[in-house]
Amino acid sequence: MAKLIDGKVISAAVKERVKQGVAKLNEQGISVGLAVIIVGEDPASKVYVANKKKACEALGIVSEEYALPENTTEDELLSLIKELNAKKSINGILCQLPLPRHLDEKLIINSILPEKDVDAFHPSNVGRIMIGDYDFVPCTPAGIMEMLAYENIEVEGKTCVVIGRSNIVGKPMGMLLLHKNGTVTICHSKTRNLKDICLGADILVAAVGRPKFVTEDMVKEGAVVIDVGIHRTENGLCGDVDFENVSKKASAITPVPGGVGPMTIAMLMQNTLTAAKRQNKIG
Repeated sequence: MAKLIDGKVISAAVKERVKQGVAKLNEQGISVGLAVIIVGEDPASKVYVANKKKACEALGIVSEEYALPENTTEDELLSLIKELNAKKSINGILCQLPLPRHLDEKLIINSILPEKDVDAFHPSNVGRIMIGDYDFVPCTPAGIMEMLAYENIEVEGKTCVVIGRSNIVGKPMGMLLLHKNGTVTICHSKTRNLKDICLGADILVAAVGRPKFVTEDMVKEGAVVIDVGIHRTENGLCGDVDFENVSKKASAITPVPGGVGPMTIAMLMQNTLTAAKRQNKIG
């Protein structure tokens, strides 16, 4: 049976580290501030925003929430972001995605100052991840790297397979593994012989968005399996991995829930602290 990589335990360690870092800045008269913008009434987004606010309060980060109506215009949203870009007390700006269809997601993301882009979605931050000279990384891949480090799982020299090529998880995940000297393959919907590729993986990251997509016959004996997906089914929550069967073959695996999920908000808090330090020329 695989060792469980417990995201609740690891995220608690990250949050404690952030809490101490925030306290040190407070001692120097520096507050740490995060602005979260939510447009519309998407229920999942509202839950995420509430969780982020709760985490900020627990760690001493000042949280400002801007809940805008569904019919907010592009100009109104851009005007708010411009105001927050200029606001000294705000170190990080996060615009909750997805946005209503009438708003240009790319334009909105690009309008956030790179040094306040704690989601690391701005092209400038994406480019810096590519060359390995970055301050922020998208929170989910950052959380996965934190989990591997916490569990002393060596990436160097390992065959790493990422299923999924999204800008938020798949692509940055591949780059981070590459920076740690893993040999990386990114798979997607057009990949041929997916099963054979996955069977070669020492570290397999599933970010495909399909319930129980990764089955036991796709996983090498002793592989480390990271499950990014989360799906609500009639039998409860599950991930992209058939946990019950894959856990019999893997050496280590993340559960759903309680695996990668808790790490995402923890790493957002870490990115916000990093932003505050950089903006105040500390560390």
